[in-house]
Amino acid sequence: MEPDSDEPLRPYNQGLTPLHPPQKNLIRINIIIRALILLALGLAAEIVLQIQLGTTPGFILIPVALFALMMVVVLPGRIYRRWGYDMGDEQLRVLRGFLWRTDTIVPFNRIQHIDVAQGPLQRLFGLSTLIVHTAGTHNSIVTLPGLATGDAETMRETIKDHIRQDMI
Repeated sequence: MEPDSDEPLRPYNQGLTPLHPPQKNLIRINIIIRALILLALGLAAEIVLQIQLGTTPGFILIPVALFALMMVVVLPGRIYRRWGYDMGDEQLRVLRGFLWRTDTIVPFNRIQHIDVAQGPLQRLFGLSTLIVHTAGTHNSIVTLPGLATGDAETMRETIKDHIRQDMI
């Protein structure tokens, strides 16, 4: 698209159903856990460098803490906005990716089985992950996290009904 075009720029996942809003909080919790691990590693590196080389306090920890804070504040919203899905009459489309974007279309006739999974944090937020197993080896498992549990179960049943109708 040309920059001087009259047509406005469209968001990456326009027209797709977004994930359930509590998924953003779950993403934030996962990033906080990673940030705490990063801070612990930064603290260990800081201690080792102070003992070995006599570096000044904060040489490693301050940049690591600023980076961790940026991750917790900025990334959850960006990651959340980069997910979307559309369940059509004959296929499921899943669009995802913050840095590397992936647009996956799964025809219902290629689906072999479907799972609905929940981890402990997902249960806390009332979320589930729809896992679709397809025929083939490359990208044969498509996951769609961040669905309300009822929506994930309804999607599973709808896809199962489509599969049954194709078999008749």
